[in-house]
Amino acid sequence: MSTTEQSGSKTASIEKPAPAKGKLGVMVVGLGAVATTMIAGVEAVRRGLAKPIGSLTQMGTIRLGKRTDNKSPLVKDFVPLADLNDIVFTGWDIFEDNVYESAAHAKVLEKETLEQLKPYLETIKPLPAVFDQFYVKRLHGTHVKKGKNKKDLADQVRTDIQNFRKTVDRVVMIWCGSTEIFLEPTAVHQSIDAFEKGLESDDPGIAPSQIYAYAALSEGVPFANGAPNLTVDCPAMIELSKKNGAPICGKDFKTGQTFMKTVLAPAFKARLLGVSGWYSTNILGNRDGEVLDDPESFKTKEESKLGSLEYIFQPELYPDLYKDIFHKVRINYYPPRGDNKEGWDNIDIFGWLGYPMQIKVDFLCRDSILAAPIALDLVLFLDLAQRTPSLTNIGIQEWLSFYLKSPQTREGLYPEHDLFIQSMKLKNTLRHIMGADLITHLGLEYYD
Repeated sequence: MSTTEQSGSKTASIEKPAPAKGKLGVMVVGLGAVATTMIAGVEAVRRGLAKPIGSLTQMGTIRLGKRTDNKSPLVKDFVPLADLNDIVFTGWDIFEDNVYESAAHAKVLEKETLEQLKPYLETIKPLPAVFDQFYVKRLHGTHVKKGKNKKDLADQVRTDIQNFRKTVDRVVMIWCGSTEIFLEPTAVHQSIDAFEKGLESDDPGIAPSQIYAYAALSEGVPFANGAPNLTVDCPAMIELSKKNGAPICGKDFKTGQTFMKTVLAPAFKARLLGVSGWYSTNILGNRDGEVLDDPESFKTKEESKLGSLEYIFQPELYPDLYKDIFHKVRINYYPPRGDNKEGWDNIDIFGWLGYPMQIKVDFLCRDSILAAPIALDLVLFLDLAQRTPSLTNIGIQEWLSFYLKSPQTREGLYPEHDLFIQSMKLKNTLRHIMGADLITHLGLEYYD
């Protein structure tokens, strides 16, 4: 990345992660386009039918020591990650379709690929899901749990986890479900006790995603949130995460348009180019697009997509360049496009002496193809974090911000959105937990 770099001082002696022994159970909430693409993709890789492109855990390398050492092993050979052959999938969905049927309906993967994987995919049938249409207006769940209150529903999810855990050695949960309506933290989210009372009283501030998160963390299961919902980003869930050694990491897969923003915005800031406006629009036609057609769900997504630029540009430090940015984000449901989302950006920038320029970006991306390797990496890294003494009880795993639109941090700490800082943070965390030298990219020792 840089032309000058060096390895930093050796990290203090720490206890390394425990080995990844046995089977890793992955419980997926929402067996729709993203989840089925991940599951089918993992099986295709296991069978040698495809490469895990886009997955840092499977294809990424990590430099160790000086550049002159020429030592860059694969990440999966450096840290003890679960092997893909040891992953077992299960999950919940509001429709009864098995993973093959759901993948065929999503139309992300080609029929030829799905047919090769059909015998395996048909074996994964969803458990009835926790669902309430109040939180996702455009969906009508038919395969859902019934309970006397939200506490009862949470207990049912805990029973599902307990039953699955009997068949595997470790468990991780990931939300690949829909975007819920916009919610802000209330009194019910401030402590475990308040949250549990809210479950019993059916507090409207507790959405289905939080019922799953509560159940997972109560069972000591790490939880990743692939949507922008208010889920683990509240004091009750952070407290539960720390108490039970179940790592959490923030929310909303960083796939298309926001991924590009966290690449381009740091470049403008590094070169001190001003930005007067950034207009972003998206069209997509999958279930996600249908859900986001509801204004209340769109509000949740909008908050997630808007946040990155302000934190990257730091307008309070660079008022002449970024104080008055007009930032607009739109999402439009367009059924003919299916999962092939189009993210279009118009960026109005200005340079020397204030002269204006424009940049146009048209990203014709495949939403689930981009999200699937992110989901896989988060699952594997959360499992690693739980097996790592220095990480398991700290709650928030900020080093996983690399994958997320809305990185989670401890209270009072602003999140890093710059993709390159996030990447460095992730790899330095891996070096740290393995007792290797950190990389500072200073590099002066090469010229002594």
